[in-house]
Amino acid sequence: MDGHAIMVSFHLQGHIIPFVNLALKLASKGFSITFAHLDFVHQQISQSQRNPTQTDIFAAARSSGLDIRYTTFSDGFPLDFDRDGANFDQYVEYYRDGFPDIVDQLVAKILHSHPSTAASNYFLIADTFSVWPEKIAKRYGLVNVSFWTEPALVFSLYYHLELLRGKGHVPVDGRREMVDYVPGVDSINTKDFMSYLHDTELEVIHDVIFRAFDAVKSADFILCNTVEELEADTISALQQKQPFYAIGPLFPANNSIAKSLMPEADSADWLNSRPPGSVLYVSFGSLATTDRSVIHEIAGGLLLSEVNFMWVIRPGMVNSGGGVLPEGFEDTTRKRGLMVPWCSQNEVLRNPAIGGFLTHCGWNSILESVWCGVPMICYPLFTDQITNRKLVVDDWKVGINLCEGEGIINKEEVAEKIEFVMSEERSEELRQQMEKVRRTLENATSVDGSSNRNFDGFVEDVCHEIFRRQ
Repeated sequence: MDGHAIMVSFHLQGHIIPFVNLALKLASKGFSITFAHLDFVHQQISQSQRNPTQTDIFAAARSSGLDIRYTTFSDGFPLDFDRDGANFDQYVEYYRDGFPDIVDQLVAKILHSHPSTAASNYFLIADTFSVWPEKIAKRYGLVNVSFWTEPALVFSLYYHLELLRGKGHVPVDGRREMVDYVPGVDSINTKDFMSYLHDTELEVIHDVIFRAFDAVKSADFILCNTVEELEADTISALQQKQPFYAIGPLFPANNSIAKSLMPEADSADWLNSRPPGSVLYVSFGSLATTDRSVIHEIAGGLLLSEVNFMWVIRPGMVNSGGGVLPEGFEDTTRKRGLMVPWCSQNEVLRNPAIGGFLTHCGWNSILESVWCGVPMICYPLFTDQITNRKLVVDDWKVGINLCEGEGIINKEEVAEKIEFVMSEERSEELRQQMEKVRRTLENATSVDGSSNRNFDGFVEDVCHEIFRRQ
């Protein structure tokens, strides 16, 4: 394969993970890959002591004969610059206005560093949230591939933003109305729109998202980390607009290189000492809520339920670090609870001891939970998680809501939901439906499954487009 992919991920972990696995999957098809990380992301990964790092994975890939090159570049700010806190708006504004020039320089450098490879053999794969791919791909004559790391439903709502605005449903502004006119979406309540569509006051992050979805309409191909059978109507409608390929799920379970590097989870011994199906796994992702009242109610529900649990919780949220857990919680639950700052989530979910997952509904977490057949208790926090919850609870029926009200939870309701999911008898219907959806994912990734066929179709189409441009 003569094609060479230049891959630039969005800097958040939920986007990086599927990007890495897409790189491995493309390389296994014979493509050359140059994977570019921001310097500060590389530093965070290297210092986190979380294994395997992208460097480890790509080194193993190269040793097995895959052509993957790893490079880093600066985003223009010092490594210790606070990109998520008080400087968030400044950083997002720069990401919109200044970052495209830096990516331009990166692409030029990559092209010039391999003079023996014709520029027409390269293609660009960028996160859909990027505003710059159209301009850069056009300048260098590159095939423009957009990679969407979230479900097709979320993509479609952003894609049809002008339609939603024209009908008066965006911004949501507190309304609760059914929407049934988005192509490929049967119906959805405005309460289930992504959080950015709820906001009345538009900020720079909204401008970035809206510009990105204007830009994606010029992409030559769109890849999506979802499964065709789970979002068939939405995907079919999008395919009427542009080449759109459902190639998910993309995570380490699907490629042997990443899996071979993954050590036993640091919690494996503790989990292995627990009866099958007896442990509730609790994690709200890398951007966990710091709302003291929410954490208190969840902790209170865990106390009342008396179930075994494993809670991934940031160091700053425990009492010893001045955090928000109730006083005495750790001591009271020491015999049946384990709190860790990080774990290999995929490996934890695979452990037979896990019987349920209390989750923020990040898309990677949902796919991993379904793949492992673990029913979910859903408490979405923001952005796509709100819409992802609809898929899990309302459409696929493989999870339940943590609270049925407007985001207000209490420990008694938390305990009741935990007890329901952790009881195999009470949650039998939920588990049967989970098994059906799990088999759908498994079938999609089989040799003749839809995701493999779609990926092969993309490979054929992108090669044809590269050849056409030569």
